[in-house]
Amino acid sequence: MRANYETVTGYGESEIIISKSRFLTFIDRVETEQQALDFINNIKKKHYQATHNCSAYLIGEHDTIQKANDDGEPSGTAGVPMLEVLKKQGLKDVVVVVTRYFGGIKLGSGGLIRAYGKATTEGIKAAGVVARRKHRIVRVTADYTWLGKLENEIRNSTYTLRDIVYAENVELIVATTEEEKDTFADWITELTNGQALTVFEEIEFVEFPLT
Repeated sequence: MRANYETVTGYGESEIIISKSRFLTFIDRVETEQQALDFINNIKKKHYQATHNCSAYLIGEHDTIQKANDDGEPSGTAGVPMLEVLKKQGLKDVVVVVTRYFGGIKLGSGGLIRAYGKATTEGIKAAGVVARRKHRIVRVTADYTWLGKLENEIRNSTYTLRDIVYAENVELIVATTEEEKDTFADWITELTNGQALTVFEEIEFVEFPLT
């Protein structure tokens, strides 16, 4: 499984105006290059009358797939600055499109680089960023008489209560870091006087909002 990483929460959009030009930013989380291309094409279809639809995306644990497109702006003034913002913020699996409606005032190379960089930053803020951290899923099974205490203690701890399954016995699905899993199991044993069964299951990513 890949290492912990950060990405956008999901879809987001923003708008800024610089020297009468409108810069609309559209951003989303993607897992494949095809998803990124589909996202870009959809924006282009919606804003086919725009002067430019510049794009950039990063995909993969080590940014194996990364592309930037200036879409008619001077080479290196749009797509690359957008890509650099994604990299500097340490984001993974992200696609961004900045749509420009020209306002009649030329910005020059430096102005364009700053404008597309700022537009990308605003798009990231609009979408929000999450940290995806690897956690071990733990299934705690106990008699229903322990439900109130277990739920209350877990909710007030640093562990994450993912779900409660109401079966013959109650099952609490909890996420804990790999480093804390044994400590968690000992804690549950102490809380229930050994009356709960703790089973370690798969490792999953748990998301924590950063912005």
